[in-house]
Amino acid sequence: MKPYNQTMLKETHKISEEFSLSEHVVVYPGKCLDLLKTIPSESLQLVVTSPPYNIGKEYEKKLRLDLYLQQQAEVISECVRALSPRGSICWQVGNYVDGGAIIPLDTVLYPIFSSHGLRMRNRIIWHFEHGLHCSRRFSGRYETIIWFTKSDDYVFNLDAVRVPQKYPGKKYFKGPKAGQYSCNPLGKNPGDLWVIPNVKSNHVEKTEHPCQFPVELVERLMLAMTNEGDWVLDPFLGTGTTVIAAIRHGRRGVGAEIVPKYVKLARQRIYQDMEGTLRTRPMDKPVYDPIEAGNSLTIAPWNKNAKQTTLFEKRARYRRRAVG
Repeated sequence: MKPYNQTMLKETHKISEEFSLSEHVVVYPGKCLDLLKTIPSESLQLVVTSPPYNIGKEYEKKLRLDLYLQQQAEVISECVRALSPRGSICWQVGNYVDGGAIIPLDTVLYPIFSSHGLRMRNRIIWHFEHGLHCSRRFSGRYETIIWFTKSDDYVFNLDAVRVPQKYPGKKYFKGPKAGQYSCNPLGKNPGDLWVIPNVKSNHVEKTEHPCQFPVELVERLMLAMTNEGDWVLDPFLGTGTTVIAAIRHGRRGVGAEIVPKYVKLARQRIYQDMEGTLRTRPMDKPVYDPIEAGNSLTIAPWNKNAKQTTLFEKRARYRRRAVG
């Protein structure tokens, strides 16, 4: 799907600070509950967000877990009210850490969504390869996206997000279709394990925000769960990623952010996207492999310890010897 013409978008749409069904882009500089009170019931097609994880980042005050869940419940309740009958909610979360022990936030948030009668469609695993290195547990290299719908009649455009087949030349080997190609020519279902680089260090989308999520992650959700012209909400907007994904695919985007410097940054990035100057990682770009790329940093500067396990080291490929 081709993005809207950015020049036309900037000429016809401004960034509003107040929600109205006649607007196209809204960045509300304040609390998300205050914004949600101005959004009519059943007017949103998709709510997608990465809320604070209650781990003490600069933009959040760490709370007891029960108080954190109470705050989340208030926001979720308003999101459900504003969601259309065919709409979806995607909550992207990680772990709450308490004294070295982790509590997966999706597991404790699930009962809140379920209490509103929402139906869980997927628990998507978002895998990435960069982050903090732990010394007393395995380093966390995934987060989850829990996807709920309001009814059984929901929007899901699978063809819009299909990915290349692994074996496009595969054929049926028996039955009435023997000899015919067995794969969908549009590609395969991307599944519920998504390998998408997180926004760290030299990522093209990196800003000063410590917990920014990538545009391509939201794009996949948005293309699958909305149609052009639909409203998409991010109650914890951050750097504007969700609104950016929305407007570049002809949707309407609205979000709330309480930190003034991030409100300013979100507006700046949205305007850049309207102008066509915002750099983002394309959805179809392969994940960087430093070994295949010949990166010199993959060569260890120290001597190998003979006692160290080599179980996971890459070995040279070999060919079968011909017999005869």
